Amino acid sequence: MRYRVLGRTGIEVSTHCLGTMMFGSMGNPDHEDCARVINTALDAGINFVDTADMYAAGESEQIVGKALKGRRDDVVLATKVHFPLGEGRNRSGNSRRWIVRAVEDSLRRLDTEWIDLYQVHRPDHTTDVEETLSVLGDLVTAGKIRAFGCSAFPAEDLVEAHHVAERRGLMRLRTEQPPYSILARGIERSVLPTAQRLGMGVLTWSPLASGYMSGAYREGRPADLTTGRARHTPHRFDPAVPGNPEKLAAVEQLALLAEELGRTLPELAVAFPLAHPAVTSVIIGPRTMDQLTSLIEGAGLILDDAALDRIDEIVAPGTDLYRADGVWQPQSLTEKAHRRRPAGERAAAD
Repeated sequence: MRYRVLGRTGIEVSTHCLGTMMFGSMGNPDHEDCARVINTALDAGINFVDTADMYAAGESEQIVGKALKGRRDDVVLATKVHFPLGEGRNRSGNSRRWIVRAVEDSLRRLDTEWIDLYQVHRPDHTTDVEETLSVLGDLVTAGKIRAFGCSAFPAEDLVEAHHVAERRGLMRLRTEQPPYSILARGIERSVLPTAQRLGMGVLTWSPLASGYMSGAYREGRPADLTTGRARHTPHRFDPAVPGNPEKLAAVEQLALLAEELGRTLPELAVAFPLAHPAVTSVIIGPRTMDQLTSLIEGAGLILDDAALDRIDEIVAPGTDLYRADGVWQPQSLTEKAHRRRPAGERAAAD
């Protein structure tokens, strides 16, 4: 296992980070089995574990907390805040009110006195970024967290947050956690270069491209849309849906490259993000021990220039063949009112 410094925090983390989204009711409901997976990952040299308060409504954090008993000092533990938990108002977002409550809940579920990396799970443009940075800095001062970062922030939000921190004398975002895979390379255009210029650590997720790079979905083979990721989002894998044939065609070429390298398709997928100079660690999210073992076996794969050139030919740099699940979308795209002048103004202009 290789290790890199997480941005400019001085914290050394393994290049493979254990993601725990699939632990609990969202994936593997067997807590003891999940604990075995976590401890096997630690035994293999992984010292970086990532979870979130919203994973299985807090159940994932509880599993992680129990599994790390006796090993907490050796683990860099990351969790997140933002998404709604429970009913009622003011139980989500990036406000001081919610973050102060949410961090205490996470500390209790994780059964720990501190969180190494506390991440704002998505942007929240209803809250001034100064408000968010201020409370996160206070949590560092209080010793409840060691560093803080964000996830799925666009490049312009990273720049704004760093500008506000500098102007107001606040602590800065230290990390960004974006989706990144061979089939979703859009962040190469601005997010990764921006994070690199700002000295941020980057931990990427979804290297298997929401399942496409797992090898389970191949061109010319019947697609089982009742299991795995396809069960929840069958349209993403149905060959009859426009755009999916292009993904399958790319996967076939990538599978051939993996075969030539003597590796599996998932091993190729996990190795790819780590070749980018901005990336610190890649998150792997196994549900079972077999999945973990297969991913760890490829941890030593380092892609050479010839392999990376082939990948660039198959999927051009900066190209997204699909939009990763759960990626934040700005209101300028999701709400018509943010793209259109009121009808009366448009008519007056004419």
